[in-house]
Amino acid sequence: MSKQTILGRVTQLAKANVNALLDQAEDPQKMLDQLIRDYSNNISEAEQAVATTIGNLRMLEADHKEDVEAAAEWGGKALAASKKADELRASGATADADTFDNLAKVALGRQIQSEKEATAAEPTIAAQTEVVDKLKSGLDAMRNKLTELQAKRDELVARAKTAQAQNTMLDAVKNIDVMDPTSDLARFEDKVRREEARALGRQELAASSLDAQFEALDDLGKTSEIEARLAALKSRKAA
Repeated sequence: MSKQTILGRVTQLAKANVNALLDQAEDPQKMLDQLIRDYSNNISEAEQAVATTIGNLRMLEADHKEDVEAAAEWGGKALAASKKADELRASGATADADTFDNLAKVALGRQIQSEKEATAAEPTIAAQTEVVDKLKSGLDAMRNKLTELQAKRDELVARAKTAQAQNTMLDAVKNIDVMDPTSDLARFEDKVRREEARALGRQELAASSLDAQFEALDDLGKTSEIEARLAALKSRKAA
């Protein structure tokens, strides 16, 4: 995966609008669960890719450091060879002096080559450093977005459970309709009313029976009085 591909992917994911995605989802909770899985996987992949990019940058920096140190070292060798050539030439050893001058030239050539390599690597190192900084920022943004998604998912689940509980309660209340003659409550109330009516009927029946008994006693009293008067009349005729 190239640097630009990594950077583009991290940037796109970090800028994803969670609310817009939820508005388009038929099942927001499933959408969030899927987003969380995708983000977690993408973060893991991005972390590995960024780690590789950082590793390559550190290798470039190490190579650049070696080139700078090599340039300094070859410069020192060139200086030492040049001084030795001057000493030999001063003592009349021209051939040996020329040899050391040639060594100084070789060292200077190596110095120049190392400096060129170090200079050539600097723009690449600068560009890589900028990319790595952006990738790190993108990863931080992705991690923050993942935290946001997880919080949003937890909030949504809690709200869904609350709404479900409310709907269950409302359905239960709706099913208990005291005005509905077919409901259990209405049937129970009707049964109670019938029992109350039955009790009233029995009371009324008991009262009617008692009145009849008293009326029978009254009739018995009247019969007894008639019989007594008849007996008295017969007693007068006999006398």
